[in-house]
Amino acid sequence: MWRLECATEAAVLAVVAVVVAVLRDDGWWWVVVAGVAVLGAVYAVGVPQWRYLVHRWEVTDSAVYTQRGWWARERRIAPMSRVQTVDFSQGVLARLFGLAAVTVTTASAAGALRIDGLDRAVALRLVDELTLKADLVEGDAT
Repeated sequence: MWRLECATEAAVLAVVAVVVAVLRDDGWWWVVVAGVAVLGAVYAVGVPQWRYLVHRWEVTDSAVYTQRGWWARERRIAPMSRVQTVDFSQGVLARLFGLAAVTVTTASAAGALRIDGLDRAVALRLVDELTLKADLVEGDAT
């Protein structure tokens, strides 16, 4: 799914570059088109692999852990006592590939934790598991 997303983004940018090159009728614009095509191919192949290697998540009885980021890594820990809502979502491409995302909203100024690219069944089980675990922990999630 991530490869298709990246390839689509690169293709749209390449089409825009081709249209500009045709309209401008300038030779150097075709050099830009070639550069966009090469960088787009690198982006479509490299970014999903990099994302797969970096993104991690774990759930324990006491907390939800996530790691994400490109150049700078962000590790977040949300104690179960702070979990307010657990949401399941599927975009069009995710549905096509049988994948989903889980968003854990907490009483934190840093915002929600998001776990992308999960198998649909795993995501549904995770939503149920997190909801039960958050309900068992003493506290008011504020």
